[in-house]
Amino acid sequence: MRTQDFQGLKIYRISAEAKRTRKDGTPRDPKKIGKIHFPVFTPDGTRVVGFMVSPPDVAGMIKQSDHFVARDVVRVYEGVLAVPDAKDSFDAAAAKRLGIDLDACIIWTGMDAVTVSGKKLGYCADAEFDPKTGKVSTFSLTSGMAATALVGTIDMPATYLKGYGDGAMIVADEAAELGFSGGVAAKAGEASAKIGVKVRSGAESLDEKGAAALKRGSATMEKGGRALGKQIGKTRGMFSGFAREFKKASSSSSTKKHS
Repeated sequence: MRTQDFQGLKIYRISAEAKRTRKDGTPRDPKKIGKIHFPVFTPDGTRVVGFMVSPPDVAGMIKQSDHFVARDVVRVYEGVLAVPDAKDSFDAAAAKRLGIDLDACIIWTGMDAVTVSGKKLGYCADAEFDPKTGKVSTFSLTSGMAATALVGTIDMPATYLKGYGDGAMIVADEAAELGFSGGVAAKAGEASAKIGVKVRSGAESLDEKGAAALKRGSATMEKGGRALGKQIGKTRGMFSGFAREFKKASSSSSTKKHS
């Protein structure tokens, strides 16, 4: 699975077994915890250990702090994504059970990617991982939403990640030699090569449609994610103030855009 498959999804709390049914015997609906923001990785990037979840605002106005939810307890329950209502499913207790230090963990998605020799490759937009073990197989690098739509992403083996440095994800020099995959232009090229039809006009049409769709789509999430990735790159140990930092990063990005 990919980390983007989870971002924005609602996640719920599974009540204790004795509280799962009402007095009349009908099942109780699971209670909403919030929406998944970003995946949390081990410092070396080899595993996804959980997700940061944003609770609903109190009375639609007061922002609550985000929660860390452990990946290994996430499951489908009553048709929704949910976790057991247990102390060690969340935050510090979950981290202790997993044997991890949250302040040492990193949200790699959104962070700039630079090779060991200093070449900039864009930023990390996504990662593919095993939902059972959390083991990461690839990181997807891109230079922006429009570029992703048109030329695709660089799917980099997780083994190319060398660590963190100077606010960025440091990757092997070999990553610069990897090709793009999955873009609209690439797919259009493959299709036209097979059937020999209107490559140029088709690519132009897809260019316009792809760019328009992306503007209507996840622009806000990418803006906040990119700003947050840079913020985490500078501060690293900031999980205790995740919600505050996300809001600050998003607001800062928005202000710069309109100034």
